[in-house]
Amino acid sequence: MTDPGRLIHSNVSEHQPAAGGIAARARAAATPQYLSGLNPEQREAVETLDGPVLVLAGAGTGKTRVLTTRIAHILSQGRARPGEILSVTFTNKAAREMKHRLGQMLGQAVEGMPWLGTFHSISGRILRVHAELVQLKSNFTILDVDDQIRLLKQLLQADNIDDKRWPARMLAGLIDGWKNRGLTPTQVPSGEASVFGNGRGGKLYTAYQARLKILNAVDFGDLLLENVRLFREHPDVLRQYQNRFKFILVDEYQDTNVAQYLWLRLLSQAPPSSQAHFPAPSPGEDPSPRTAQPKNICCVGDDDQSIYGWRGAEVDNILRFEHDFPGAKVIRLERNYRSTGHILAAASHLIAHNEGRLGKTLRTEDIDGEKVTVTGSWDSEEEARAIGEEIEQLQRAGEKLNEIAILVRASFQMREFEDRFVTLGLPYRVIGGPRFYERAEIRDALAYLRLINSPADDLAFERIVNVPKRGLGDATVQTLHGIARKRQIPLSEAARTVIETDELKPKARGSLRALVENFDRWRVQREAMPHTELAEIVLDESGYTEMWQKDRSADAAGRLENLKELVRSMEEFENLQGFLEHISLVMDRDGGGDEDAVSLMTLHSAKGLEFDSVFLPGWEEGLFPHQRALDEQGRAGLEEERRLAHVGLTRARRRAKLYFATNRRIHGSWSTTIPSRFLDELPAENVEITESKGGSGWGGTGGYGPSRFDNIESFGSSYATPGWQRAQANRGRGGFNETNAPYATRRSKSKYTPLTIEGELVAKSTGTTSEFSLGDRVFHQKFGYGKVTRIDGNKLTIAFEKAGDKKVVDSFVKRV
Repeated sequence: MTDPGRLIHSNVSEHQPAAGGIAARARAAATPQYLSGLNPEQREAVETLDGPVLVLAGAGTGKTRVLTTRIAHILSQGRARPGEILSVTFTNKAAREMKHRLGQMLGQAVEGMPWLGTFHSISGRILRVHAELVQLKSNFTILDVDDQIRLLKQLLQADNIDDKRWPARMLAGLIDGWKNRGLTPTQVPSGEASVFGNGRGGKLYTAYQARLKILNAVDFGDLLLENVRLFREHPDVLRQYQNRFKFILVDEYQDTNVAQYLWLRLLSQAPPSSQAHFPAPSPGEDPSPRTAQPKNICCVGDDDQSIYGWRGAEVDNILRFEHDFPGAKVIRLERNYRSTGHILAAASHLIAHNEGRLGKTLRTEDIDGEKVTVTGSWDSEEEARAIGEEIEQLQRAGEKLNEIAILVRASFQMREFEDRFVTLGLPYRVIGGPRFYERAEIRDALAYLRLINSPADDLAFERIVNVPKRGLGDATVQTLHGIARKRQIPLSEAARTVIETDELKPKARGSLRALVENFDRWRVQREAMPHTELAEIVLDESGYTEMWQKDRSADAAGRLENLKELVRSMEEFENLQGFLEHISLVMDRDGGGDEDAVSLMTLHSAKGLEFDSVFLPGWEEGLFPHQRALDEQGRAGLEEERRLAHVGLTRARRRAKLYFATNRRIHGSWSTTIPSRFLDELPAENVEITESKGGSGWGGTGGYGPSRFDNIESFGSSYATPGWQRAQANRGRGGFNETNAPYATRRSKSKYTPLTIEGELVAKSTGTTSEFSLGDRVFHQKFGYGKVTRIDGNKLTIAFEKAGDKKVVDSFVKRV
């Protein structure tokens, strides 16, 4: 019999509810409230519940909303109970935010979701339940980094390995890297194991793991590594969790490392039948041919925001999702709700230069807004002045400082901005770390300088008496305190007294005597040399620089850069006393946590944040992209740096302002820099070139004369980037000329030609020929009078009468 519902009559048209009619309104009312407001792509990601799903969520496309709404949809449809959903995030903050949003949607039901948390918290919970199966007890201890280093030092000492040549921190970094890749001691390649301790790295890893078992302890890497081992060696336990979790959701999938990937792959397999067992894949092995059909796993991430490769993240995890999970559905969220049109177009055009990506194009229904601006400055100080001036203009126009951020590639860049903001009285906060002068290495260096300047500074003495390690521990300091209190003298004088007695052991007495003699010598040198040179000598002779050079931790290189920046910052002051007074002013500034303030942070710390106005200084080759990333990882490093640039641009809602400096102090020496290749990868139609508002002491804007960027001789004619060619072709289309220049008469008219705005001034702005000649007598504000002995482009080697031979940029001297 024919189904009456399937009868088709040619004279009856197909019916659809009329827009705005009773049926349409009733159907809309029947739609769950949590689905309202989702765009079509978001709704598809929420409602596609069966099988593996990859949600490619670009910046500002609402991925957190999709994740939480998807969980709400699973629960409301009765597809799973709260305890049958595994939802993993990377940070406790993200987990708390997800729970909060779910609480608003579901009420108290969210309290029944015990498996919503970070990778480490969830794997730690599983490990405590089955601790005996991996030779632990359920009350095991999780070691922090300090405990880990102390344990490794004990192992090095027991194996007669010199901790100074082979630091424990370096071994800790190697072991952490191996664990991130899911490698147990027996799986570490012999070549990698031999890079530490003359080939004993693998043996030490084995001894370290054995010692952890004796102590009933794990480190953070073990939480996942031991979970993977548990699942591999005990398939019955694995099946228990495979059956428990009906749905798996993963946030920030592009940031997963190999160990996290293996953990997820094991849990996401549908449990095999009791007659067959599918062994788990080994690291690097293709798991798909021999595993059962994957269950309902949904991974949300953005391959264009994978910026943590330096700490083990594998962007390939997201790039090969469709290979790992056959039949996976890929849903792209490309509608951005954060940034204006020009910003999104610039970011999309830039990231399109990467080859290792799945591909998507962010779009917006918002206005085009302001174009991305690119500004060149003479040096990093002018860059800081220019950005400070722009921020003040925004503030005067009614913009909130809380909606303004400066994102730097390296932390040492922050120092000049902090100093500038203190001078301007502009409130600021450093996000993701301490302010420059509050960093541990800077405080240590300042303590040395304070003690030279004021021998009675007991707080400074206590800070550095055993930094770096000299064998002067708490017992020695207590002895010094006793003498100081008894005689009413400073600790440094107490030290001078005790080295002549037998109150300390010979080794400690010798170390203390050497320290006292060092400070006596440095105080004499203070009167005979520039304070910048003194600071370099102190950091070297004290062993402090060497301590960080031998430190193999990820942040050691950044600490050394910060120390060099500290020494560089001293050049602006006449003497050590003036510099230390300035530091006191900077350190004294401490606004309340809720004050309206500019946010200052690194690009890595900015991920997940957004601001109305974003300033991005330092877009120069070697700094951004960073030379270390290029040297160590080649093209992969370049692509990660480009993803970092994409992240920086997409933090901006309304304004993105890029800066580069022609001259920057790098590793203690002035260098003429090349603008970043990323600038020429921006689309010309979305970018505007602007003049620096920073001014300069030897010319420039702001009442000091015309800008050096108006001088066409500052361009190298052989520079053949597309931006430079556009600049040459469009040179006559507006900009600065003699008729509108109030100070044009100060230089030869032949040096001025119209400056193009569309003509990509970013291509090159470095001078190639100095106006000075060999033998010229010159004056430098710090080094005094001298004679030019060598010329290299715009860099001069000058024999100063008092300071000796120095290499300086020609703009910092005047002919006399």
